[in-house]
Amino acid sequence: MEKGKISSLQMAIMMYPTIVATAILGVPAITATYAKNDLWLSPILASFIGVITVYIVHQLHKLFPNQTVIQFSEQIMGKVGGKMLGFLFLFFYIPSIGQLIRSYGEFIVGSFLTKTPISLVMGSMVLLCAFVVNGGIEVLGRVAELFFPIFIIGLIILITLLSPDFEFKNIFPMFEGGIMPSIKGAIVPSAWFTEFFLLIFLLPFLADQEKGMKYGMMSVFAVMMTLVVVNLTVYFVLGETTSSKVYPLMNAVRYISLADFFENLESITMALWILGAFVKISVFYYVAALGTAQWLNLSDYRPVIWPLGILFVEFSFWSFPSAMETSRYDIIAFPIYGFLMQTVIPLFLLVIAVVRKRFGKKSKSS
Repeated sequence: MEKGKISSLQMAIMMYPTIVATAILGVPAITATYAKNDLWLSPILASFIGVITVYIVHQLHKLFPNQTVIQFSEQIMGKVGGKMLGFLFLFFYIPSIGQLIRSYGEFIVGSFLTKTPISLVMGSMVLLCAFVVNGGIEVLGRVAELFFPIFIIGLIILITLLSPDFEFKNIFPMFEGGIMPSIKGAIVPSAWFTEFFLLIFLLPFLADQEKGMKYGMMSVFAVMMTLVVVNLTVYFVLGETTSSKVYPLMNAVRYISLADFFENLESITMALWILGAFVKISVFYYVAALGTAQWLNLSDYRPVIWPLGILFVEFSFWSFPSAMETSRYDIIAFPIYGFLMQTVIPLFLLVIAVVRKRFGKKSKSS
């Protein structure tokens, strides 16, 4: 079905914008709402969920090295149970992609292209992502590898230009309310870290599978450090008003003014976010296409790419009628739903697989 191969480094580079792209815009406001000036600690606490998820994925991959969760769930749960579980995963990812596309469209139309129909903005992104997914996992890996330096360098430049406006006193006094506010602030970001479960769809296609665990953990660490730095940067600039902003990073960037020349750099932030969103939607798109083809027992996933693209756009309108509903889903529903589907259920599968394997060995020896 998929003949291409990627390296572990490419896999890590693919996962980095897949988590960071949407998180850097909303996480500072969400964490500041609960943790206030201790918001820097929340991504660190949330990253433990990412570490656990990567470990679970790697253990499942060791048991079923050349299969995705859609395939080996039938071996663990039986044909009927596996099909039902596979459908549950697809039913989770397909509407989630619709939500990603809707968030992308709302951000672009609400912040910049105010007179452009949102359907055109979303449809053009889905079209571009469909072409990348149609090229296979190698093309997706190379695209992520190409955009990764641009994303990182652009983010570093923005933070550097913001540094003259830093008010370091904003984070004091630290831990005034104890550690509980930071734990509450970590609940929503932890949902983004559960998305490392997507590695289960990428690990079978690694050319160096023995390095999968290492680079998966490195990606978790890179995402965690990025969110810590972005949270601190925003809070150094905006202070207590961070929690009242919809896109705090965008508001912080407006403070950049260097020699009355470098000003109004919101467009750079938008460009970086579009690059990250493009990679993120493409990775989710690939996972949904591959998983759907495997669930239907097709020999190739490419015939389902275009029908799924239409379905994604439709779901972006059906599932979330407004930007407010999309934000409410991110804060209330997704932390529970994402943790259940991408960490709890995989752990449940791992436990069953290990138990069955041990009892199988005992029955054979007896």
